[in-house]
Amino acid sequence: MAGSTASDQVPAVERQRSEPLIVTEDAELLDDLLRLCAAAGAQPEVHHSMPESRAAWDAAPLVLVGDDAAARCRGAVRRRGVLLVGRDQDDPDVWRRAVEIGADCVLRLPDAESWLVDRIADVVEGVGRQALTVGVIGGRGGAGASTLACALAVSAARAGRRTMLVDGDPLGGGLDVLLGGEREEGLRWPDFAASKGRVAGVALEESLPSLRGLRLLSWDRGDSVVIPPEAMRSVLAAARRRGGVVVVDLPRRIDDATVEALAQLDVGLLVVPGELRAIAAAKRVASMVGMVLHDLRVVVRGPYAAGVDEAWVARVLGLPLAGELPVEPRLLASLDGGVPPGDSASGPLGRFCAAFWERALAGEGIS
Repeated sequence: MAGSTASDQVPAVERQRSEPLIVTEDAELLDDLLRLCAAAGAQPEVHHSMPESRAAWDAAPLVLVGDDAAARCRGAVRRRGVLLVGRDQDDPDVWRRAVEIGADCVLRLPDAESWLVDRIADVVEGVGRQALTVGVIGGRGGAGASTLACALAVSAARAGRRTMLVDGDPLGGGLDVLLGGEREEGLRWPDFAASKGRVAGVALEESLPSLRGLRLLSWDRGDSVVIPPEAMRSVLAAARRRGGVVVVDLPRRIDDATVEALAQLDVGLLVVPGELRAIAAAKRVASMVGMVLHDLRVVVRGPYAAGVDEAWVARVLGLPLAGELPVEPRLLASLDGGVPPGDSASGPLGRFCAAFWERALAGEGIS
């Protein structure tokens, strides 16, 4: 898989250990749990009582113990990830049994079904540290936000990080065009328009076009220009669960889908040209974005109007300065020639992006 690292390749024996363990003799409860596991893409190991092999109990990432089997699990080695599950809403002794087996929590079906499916799916996907998610938005039209978003993603992928670039601007012309991949096979936003609930992170990643060592979710050339907020929420959550970095190119219009995207960002970059009208427009954008996103920083792009510099722009907008985007004289010619933004690590834009990731990822444990 493009952009993956050696650590992404999981040996078969470890994949087997990613499946949950179910302990119950209750046929109806077992049917419920098997149904929920199937919905999460899991193939659990089932036992009617404590497994004879202690390894089966210890190695399972998640253990679902039915109410009926709690007594038979007394004395098991205490461990995290044990859930006591049942369907009796009025059982007064359930908490005592949970304490006896060291359960993390008690779940009552059907009320807890949605939560349990998510927990099982996390186990199957091997969810660890979520992706560092960066959104880029223009202070005015033509500010260069899409160019910076592409360059950040290209730079991260070049450094060997798992990278996903999400085109959140349906009216922006398509990031696949900027990357020269409009003919690449893979799913586009219209394929996910009906997505609700949980989207599998692995399936999402493997379904998208692979370009320049990254995965790209962009638009086709059709007429659909609407991302339902539920789809944005589900898709971005799945992208984040895969780890690494996610870069989102955001539209300047703040609709419901954009609000959902902003809510999942770790940091936002507001790209502002050093012009007075652009700064005035950016102030309005910053005000709207700031109602949802608390960590918004400004990236200032020259050339500058008289008396304006990057520090002055940041001060006027009341935002931390993420950096000055250097002028790259041959950028337009390179784009016309099919060279994506940030393709050259030694170019001004490539150096800016590399420096940004070095600062942003410091202490994040993302490689």
